Parts: sequence; structure tokens; C-alpha cells
Amino acid sequence: MIVSVAVVGQQNNPLYLQSFTEAGDELKLHHIVHCSLDVIDERVNNPKKNWPTLNETFLGLLYPSENYKVYGYLTNTKVKFILVTNEIDVKDADMRNFFRRFHAAYVDAVSNPFHVPGKKITSRSFAVRLSAIVKSFESGSNA
Repeated sequence: MIVSVAVVGQQNNPLYLQSFTEAGDELKLHHIVHCSLDVIDERVNNPKKNWPTLNETFLGLLYPSENYKVYGYLTNTKVKFILVTNEIDVKDADMRNFFRRFHAAYVDAVSNPFHVPGKKITSRSFAVRLSAIVKSFESGSNA
């Protein structure tokens, strides 16, 4: 089950954070998202290691914690998408598909002429669309 998704800006400023669990977990999930930024920076700034190439936007599993797995995606404009899940067995192909749909929803949200670039995403339609993507991912229809 996906427990949280986040969009983080170029300067590591949170642009959007949505959790799909009880309200008490939100602070913990925000902390997990913040900690994953260090892993993303390490992967981007040290391309010599055995991580995806610079033209690969899907960063894969960033790190597993005791209860969660954290996945990342980096756009060409250095905006980061982070997904926190509590599932044990998740296929990379499913994650890539999820992030592709997440990215398309993000592009539509920031293409709104009333959205100020670099500011928090407040679009209700983005939240609804993202919730639908999460729901379809969990039901197994990743098309």
C-alpha cells in the first residue's frame, strides 16, 4: 500500500505532500521524505557508482526502513517525486509506470497559468488525480 507521495522542488523545498494513512503518521512520513533527499543528492552527485545513469529519471529504491520502502524519481528540471510504501515486494516496472503517471499529473498541474513556479501545489484536481493514480496502482491496474 502506498502510504505517502511527495513532490520536492529544485531547492529541496516541499511542493506537495499527501499521505494515505492516519493523521498521526504524517509527521513521520514527512521526516522519511526529507531523509530521502540526502540519498537522491548522493545518487545524482556521484554518478560513478552503480546507480542509474544521469538520463534515467527513475531512481529506484532509495532506501528501505523497518516499516517502509522509499522510491524516487527525478525530473529533467530537478524536481523530485518520492513515494513511500509499506509493501514488501514491489516490481520496478510497476514503480516506473506509477512515476510516469505521477509525472504527467504534475506537468498538468504546473501548466496551469495560475500556478506560480516553485510554490506549493494547491490544485484540488491534482490531489484528486493523484489519489486516483494511487488507488489504481493498489488495485493492480497500472495502465
